[in-house]
Amino acid sequence: MLVVAIVALMSFLGVLTETSMNTTFPALMKAFNVSLATVQWVTSGYLLAASLVMLTSAYMKRRFTNRQLFMSAAALFIIGDLLCATAQVFPQLLAGRLIQAGCVGLCTPLMVNIILDVVPRAKLGLYIGIANVIVLIAPALGPTFGGAVTAFASWRMIFWVTLPLALLLLILGSAHIHQYTTQSRLAFDWVRFGLLGGALIALNLGLTTISTRRWLIVAVLLLVCALCMLLFLLLSRTSTRFLFSLTVFKNQAFLFSFLPYLSLQFANVGINFLLPNYVQEVFGASALIGGLILLPCSVFNGLGQPVYGWMLDHFGGRLPLLLGDGLFTIGVLAMTALGPALGVLGVTIAYLIFAIGRSMAFSNSVAYGLKALPKTLQPDANALYNMGQQAVGGIGTTVLSLLMTAVHHPGWSHAQNIAAGSAWAFGLLVALGVVIFALYWHLLNRTTAQ
Repeated sequence: MLVVAIVALMSFLGVLTETSMNTTFPALMKAFNVSLATVQWVTSGYLLAASLVMLTSAYMKRRFTNRQLFMSAAALFIIGDLLCATAQVFPQLLAGRLIQAGCVGLCTPLMVNIILDVVPRAKLGLYIGIANVIVLIAPALGPTFGGAVTAFASWRMIFWVTLPLALLLLILGSAHIHQYTTQSRLAFDWVRFGLLGGALIALNLGLTTISTRRWLIVAVLLLVCALCMLLFLLLSRTSTRFLFSLTVFKNQAFLFSFLPYLSLQFANVGINFLLPNYVQEVFGASALIGGLILLPCSVFNGLGQPVYGWMLDHFGGRLPLLLGDGLFTIGVLAMTALGPALGVLGVTIAYLIFAIGRSMAFSNSVAYGLKALPKTLQPDANALYNMGQQAVGGIGTTVLSLLMTAVHHPGWSHAQNIAAGSAWAFGLLVALGVVIFALYWHLLNRTTAQ
């Protein structure tokens, strides 16, 4: 478990810095004189870059050693840290964040792949849960950390504080990370990788451009996305180079765990962006309070992960998956129905219910799917799970931020307009909870995880 802990902590630092930036947007807009739509790329661009790196993880596992992958990830984080901490212009900050994305892109799949190599199938739920104790604390702890650092020092300290920790993990990883499988010299499929990357970039740009109401550009970008995906599928029929195996999509255990997994991540990253800004805009709370409202769930997520995994191993998927989705839906339903009447405390409690349910269902979606897959397809599935969560996270931030700012009633105050727009965002997540339930119902009644 020491090796898994080292890799997970490195991934934790990457996710921590990413989610810390959500509460720094007002400070970054002022420091670099840029708009919200521009500064949002600090998060959405990071998630997009991480998803592209994760897309290669099935190839990386077969081609490079665990130590090589970890050392590369740590180096990328350190270089990005230095660029961000010393940034004098926004492009330098963005470049640093895109470089740091490589850390999470390499470390998160690496952590799961090491577990798959050494842990018996019957205990996968528990061990994936233990690993996620570290990684899943970061999304909730990040805004609290970022808000506190910004309030009492400067957003630059987010990067200076994490730098020595990254250096320490680099040293530990070089000494303790070992290899459990043999490597093969495979030819990487750059063409299909480029097409998938182009599709993801075009989709993100298209969704971001919606806020400007330049509909022709939106239509062109979405058309480019569709064409890239079509070419990718056509080339996949004859390609002799390696990226990942598409046969994994023929397995219902993967497909019907993958879709809820993406939906839960869409909701999680989106709401972690929305709520800190929501309480600041609607209730006039400080950036520190905006971060603190997410803190209680970090404790429950951290303590609950091994328990949620144990539930899957001992009771099967029905209990943790359906209960988790139920709590998820109840939490966002309360935010939709009651809105500003909840107050800061009520929003915190509703988010806590949402976060416990989301966390319970999220990690067990992966564990259930991986348990039901043959070992030869697990690295490919792991690559897609990880790539997908990063890609839809950026989309979640974009879509929920668009809905949050979509209402412009002339007779209302700014706070009232934000509250109304946020209600649409919360309502979308309620509908998503219902869809997730239907997907889980199909998964649980058509497949069996060993």
